[in-house]
Amino acid sequence: MATEGQFEYESVLCVKPEVNVYRIPPRASNRAIRAADWKLDAPDWTGRMRVTARGKVAYVKLEDKISGELFAQAPVEEYPGIAVETVSDSSRYFVLRIQDDNGRSAFIGIGFGDRGDAFDFNVALQDHFKWVKQENELSKQAQAPDTTPKLDLGFKEGQTITLNIGQSKKKERSRPQSSGGIGLLPPPPGGKLAPPPSSRSTNHNTQPPAGGSDTGR
Repeated sequence: MATEGQFEYESVLCVKPEVNVYRIPPRASNRAIRAADWKLDAPDWTGRMRVTARGKVAYVKLEDKISGELFAQAPVEEYPGIAVETVSDSSRYFVLRIQDDNGRSAFIGIGFGDRGDAFDFNVALQDHFKWVKQENELSKQAQAPDTTPKLDLGFKEGQTITLNIGQSKKKERSRPQSSGGIGLLPPPPGGKLAPPPSSRSTNHNTQPPAGGSDTGR
């Protein structure tokens, strides 16, 4: 019987033409991993690296440059994690936990001559597991029950609805006009209003006091 993921499509995440492999000393639990403790000037193997993904699991594969024969591979189910670890003194070196078909595992060191290759390897794993995280969140949302109340817009048995069409127009026509408004007189002929009486004309019409004038005496 086929196991889960056996027939899933395998995609290639990253390919680097040259990577060095090192035997590393036994791990000390209370000490950070340092590439300086390895024999960096004498790698134990040099070949090609391919990073692939099948489903949610990534695989770091070390292959022969010419024949493509598999030298070792590391299944990676999470990153960062125990399958791929960084070292404390360089960004170009990593520790891999490789596994064979029988499930036996071992830790080896890998290193890139170019810092850009190490960056691409790191980003390829980060991007893959970002996608895995999104897929897991979407799967949880799809499985969660919908507890929001549903709006029932259907008619119950025997229920009717009344439509009042044209009622607003009839009310507007029957509305009485207001009689309390202020009426405006029509404008005079010619469209011009007569000016108000001037204050000077009232002064000219003032009559002199009775008794005449005393001038001449």
